[in-house]
Amino acid sequence: MTVEIAIDDDTPADRRRRKVRDAIIDAAEVIFSAEGEEGISMRRLAESIDYSPAAIYKYFSSKDDLFEAIRDTFFERLMERIHGAQLEGGNTSSLCARCMRAYIETGMEEPNHYMMAFSSGKKIAPHLHDEQDVAFQAEHALVGMIQAGMAEGVFRKIDPKVASKSVWASLHGLTTLMVSMEGFPTGMPGSEHVTAEAVIDFHTDTILRGLKA
Repeated sequence: MTVEIAIDDDTPADRRRRKVRDAIIDAAEVIFSAEGEEGISMRRLAESIDYSPAAIYKYFSSKDDLFEAIRDTFFERLMERIHGAQLEGGNTSSLCARCMRAYIETGMEEPNHYMMAFSSGKKIAPHLHDEQDVAFQAEHALVGMIQAGMAEGVFRKIDPKVASKSVWASLHGLTTLMVSMEGFPTGMPGSEHVTAEAVIDFHTDTILRGLKA
């Protein structure tokens, strides 16, 4: 019997570099979570971890480069949350509803991260993702759930790629309102009784009704 042993090819220097890079991202996320993009400067970040600004630039060539790393870590957490929802199992409808709720709630819990990831005010680059991108993995998971629902006869026969885009657009719309519009959903006169929980339940149910056979 052959036993395969995983060998760590990282040198001590590689590990130190990764540790410092992670510390920079962690410190940036603390500031970012509280104050958003405007709160971060390379000088302030350097002071928070007792480094010089020049040292920070050895790891991130610009603030945009740092923000990209923050986006990546947010998307990783989002996918972990969705995977956790998937692992709970259940029938197709409840599984899909749980994953949709996980998406919305993650955005609500990390509003600055969500808005930077999707609505930074800049033109969003074309969606030319490869299979390693978290965005590809998220769509792949959603398409898989839709295909499973069709195979079970729970969802009607539709193009799963078309359906996945529509489902994401709908989730993104509600999440954006939840994190960016102060007072939503209770702000309108006569809507004081409306809770975020009720709106999320109705929204996910509406999406599922559109998918069902």
